[in-house]
Amino acid sequence: MNTKGLDYFILAVVIIGAVNWGLVGFFQFNLVTFLFGEMTLFSRIVYAVVGIAGLYVISMFGRVKSAGEWS
Repeated sequence: MNTKGLDYFILAVVIIGAVNWGLVGFFQFNLVTFLFGEMTLFSRIVYAVVGIAGLYVISMFGRVKSAGEWS
């Protein structure tokens, strides 16, 4: 099964989440809250998608290592 497109999408979501956490850490600015409001339904969905994407990225480690891309 080819999951390359899904992997790139998930990686982009994780990067967006990491940038948001960087903004929170450095500048106390939460981009998700700014765009969608504090704990609205949509902001909670965004947080959930980023969390699920983070869990999915864990599975990428095993696939990359088993594919021989890391020595």
